[in-house]
Amino acid sequence: MTSQAPDIEGEVVLITGAARRIGAVIARALHRQGMRVALHYRSSAAEADALARELNHARPHSAALIRADLQRVEELPAMIDQTVSAWGRLDALVNNASAFFPTPVGSITTAQWDALIDSNLKGPLFLSQAAAAALADNDGCIVNITDIHAERPLKGYCVYSIAKAGLAMLTRSLARELGPRVRVNAVAPGAILWPEHELDAAGRREIVARTALKRQGAPEDIARAVLFLIRDGAYVTGQTIVVDGGRSLHT
Repeated sequence: MTSQAPDIEGEVVLITGAARRIGAVIARALHRQGMRVALHYRSSAAEADALARELNHARPHSAALIRADLQRVEELPAMIDQTVSAWGRLDALVNNASAFFPTPVGSITTAQWDALIDSNLKGPLFLSQAAAAALADNDGCIVNITDIHAERPLKGYCVYSIAKAGLAMLTRSLARELGPRVRVNAVAPGAILWPEHELDAAGRREIVARTALKRQGAPEDIARAVLFLIRDGAYVTGQTIVVDGGRSLHT
């Protein structure tokens, strides 16, 4: 006997970095399930506006835009206030926004440290803290987008790897701190979308060759994992789902 998936129609999710790439795919996937989506962006205004218009065309008053700089902690509580003001509730927070660039040891600057730590760790912490009460009101959840390099550091990306490792621990820590009313989990992507600049075709082939499935994943794979944790993972908290085609099995 099969049970029907829980109904999340009408529930509200705030997604950071939602204007493009994986964030936009997550937004579309959750919207298709009936969720109302608050789309955070910082500088991708045109992409964010286009996505909001697309989603609102499909279902009126189902998407809202929130602009904020995650490095400015004082702006983060207002993101929660704007989301709750739009629909009267908050059921899920997806901490997806992430800076990613190389920081070879010997040339790391404090500006690089701040940019990577703030977007990947500090922002998610303080945004989750601001969202905790509203989420608890609805037995809600947080999903953090980490990285397989939280466990296996990426050469040349020291600070990014540190930041994602911190986010993985933040996931477990918040699960203890915010339970039982709020669940907190993470999704760790592997080879899903390539960096926009630094990786050539040979490098991409080498990465794919190190996966057990011998193929690149898709943003939809991440979106499905996020959907599971929001909709179906009612007894799952403090966990990370690795979506990497078996790359982390490579020694």
